[in-house]
Amino acid sequence: MKTNRFEIKQIGELNILEIYLYGDIEGDYYDWWTGKLIESTTSAKYIQNVIATAGRFDGINVYINSMGGSVYEGVAINNILKRSSVPVYVYIDAFAYSIASVIAMAGTKIFMPSNATMMIHNAIMGCYGNSAELRKAADDLDVINEASCNSYLAKSDKLSREELTAMLDAETFLTADKALEYGLIDEIIDPVNVEDSLEIVQKAMERKNPYAKKAFEQIKHIEPKQANEPPKPPEPEPVKEPEPKEPEQKAEPSPFDWFKENFKF
Repeated sequence: MKTNRFEIKQIGELNILEIYLYGDIEGDYYDWWTGKLIESTTSAKYIQNVIATAGRFDGINVYINSMGGSVYEGVAINNILKRSSVPVYVYIDAFAYSIASVIAMAGTKIFMPSNATMMIHNAIMGCYGNSAELRKAADDLDVINEASCNSYLAKSDKLSREELTAMLDAETFLTADKALEYGLIDEIIDPVNVEDSLEIVQKAMERKNPYAKKAFEQIKHIEPKQANEPPKPPEPEPVKEPEPKEPEQKAEPSPFDWFKENFKF
């Protein structure tokens, strides 16, 4: 998995800020065991700080490989990128599921490898509280769903709101061809090595991400690399047991045999 979260790269005469959104989209959090604040490298605050302190750049490349995460952080990242005064180019390195697909919609141009997948659905959340708090949570979800829906529609001129709503309700997984057909990406590019996404999928499965299993189906055919082993000797051929012989049948004694036995010449 990528360890560098951002860098300035010189491409020709242009300075390009490269940002990697790999893994769950999440805000800062406290470690329960140590009480230490853990800074997230996929939070809206982090992305805002990167852009504010990067110096001069002429464009932003955003590389996404995520199965989703915090809706609030994702919507905020989408807005931060859309407010940028320079072009934003989004590359879906393998997966753009859930809120990660909303972040992708901020791209001036969106590139999707031929073997990558995108998933769109309505926002979900857990809630605990009294009836008033539960009603507020439902209202908040409606607002978030509307914001997400507008992000997709702002990118696509091929989907009506009714068609998109049906796709969100159905929790739709999209291949690169389908995403291009629906106007949610701009260009299909060469396939990526999805083996690089194994760690992301494994961590998502550990966190009980409901979409990790679907992602794993895409890369389950990849077998882990194994060290060279000495060739195994050929297995011995099975020993065939001798077939049991039938007992010899003695001929019926003849009168002449009796005669020879009782009279000696």
